[in-house]
Amino acid sequence: MMLLYFLILPLLAAVLAPLLKPKAATHLTVSFFLLPFFAILSCLFYGCAEVHLMTFSAPIGELYLSADFISHAFGLTICIVSAMVGLFALPYMEHRFVEMELSVESEFRKYIFLYDLYAASMLWLVYSGNLILLYIFLEIALITAFLLIYFYGYGNRRWVGQLYLIWSLVAGVLTLAGFLIIGINNDTLALKYIETVGRYAWPFIFVGMVIELPVLGPHVWLPWAHAEAPTPLSALLSPLTVGLAGYVLLRIALIDYSFIVTYRSYIFGYALFSSIYAGFSVFKQTDFKRLLAYSTVSQMGYILAALCLGPFGLVGVVIQYMSHAFGKSILFSSAGGIIAVHHGLRDVRQMGGLHDSIPAISNAAVVGFLNLGGILTVGMLGEFFILRGVVETFGVSTGSLAILLAVIFMFILSVWYGFYTIRKVFYGKPKDTTRKEISRYLYVPLFLIGITSVLLVFPPLSTALIPGLKSVIWPLMGMGGIVP
Repeated sequence: MMLLYFLILPLLAAVLAPLLKPKAATHLTVSFFLLPFFAILSCLFYGCAEVHLMTFSAPIGELYLSADFISHAFGLTICIVSAMVGLFALPYMEHRFVEMELSVESEFRKYIFLYDLYAASMLWLVYSGNLILLYIFLEIALITAFLLIYFYGYGNRRWVGQLYLIWSLVAGVLTLAGFLIIGINNDTLALKYIETVGRYAWPFIFVGMVIELPVLGPHVWLPWAHAEAPTPLSALLSPLTVGLAGYVLLRIALIDYSFIVTYRSYIFGYALFSSIYAGFSVFKQTDFKRLLAYSTVSQMGYILAALCLGPFGLVGVVIQYMSHAFGKSILFSSAGGIIAVHHGLRDVRQMGGLHDSIPAISNAAVVGFLNLGGILTVGMLGEFFILRGVVETFGVSTGSLAILLAVIFMFILSVWYGFYTIRKVFYGKPKDTTRKEISRYLYVPLFLIGITSVLLVFPPLSTALIPGLKSVIWPLMGMGGIVP
């Protein structure tokens, strides 16, 4: 039951924070997400039991909170990113309200309610042990994100909010249809009792989550939503929410992997093409936030590809989610710092040499791109498991060499566009050599996220997390509980 009490705290933050002044509301939000973070850390080392909530008649079944290592890995990531972005958002949103000529104190109450509810819904989604409960929190996240874009976004924010809402509703309806088919066929929607997904439910869920992920084709909504959303939302929407589509696909795959096996070559090829195409598209972007949005499309290709690579790939899905969340939350927050300090600057062509004026934000951005490139951060472990999955799935032969090289090139491309962006934005001849005085809220939280991403590479965190993930995934993949 202790897990339940800690998970209630972020929901309480959504109720209590709007009653406080902006600084106090921010500190409450940070505290109420960090407490579950440390609780989940203790679960990694000492374990914790699932929590029964209530039971409904078929086909809903038991509502409960899952407490396995997959939920913990996602939950840990959501808590630390939500807490740190919430801290960063204090000066940023105050700047945004002034820019929009709104009352800072009254608007912050509305903003913090939506922000806390949005972040809390993602946390509850990954702990939901029942598909209908998962869907409810998915929809709450969708609606709160829409409202944040609609009220506080940039450009034609109302149109962009509606674009995001329509695409997400389509994804949600398709996914719900798949869940209902599962419930009818299994007489329950409780994950631990579902025995099969079936050939009719899988396509609905897969297409719905590919739209939400998204990869090339359904990605058309993402550059608009991520670029025009208020930056704290971009810092959660890109790294956390879209990746949760990977979480849903992972949970369904662990019940019934047959759909992935049947269409593996098509899905894997599509994922590789999407990742590489979007990676090259990064070089053509002139808006910094749109550049990062295309990077998200490329990184989501990693997750979809990893889904096809058996048990090692499924571990890679989890680790890649964490790596992308850490890296992209840092990078979108860095973009927000530039916007706040340099009076709305977003055009990459007008940047260059920004390290001289905002070195702390520049250094944080480097750590963000190290995560995306899998260099000295937890992303390194994710890439290892994806490569191991390629070898285990396709073997080592002349025929599989092209696949292995394509995956390696996909990884190299992230490093390439990462260092290209760093050089383009932060180095070169500075246009303004004046050192800017900036709030610590704009960079200290980014370094704390970065430190977390590095610590997860080393014991004791890595030696608790990786075997824990294997202990969940291996038995469900028919490997007899053997954890190599």
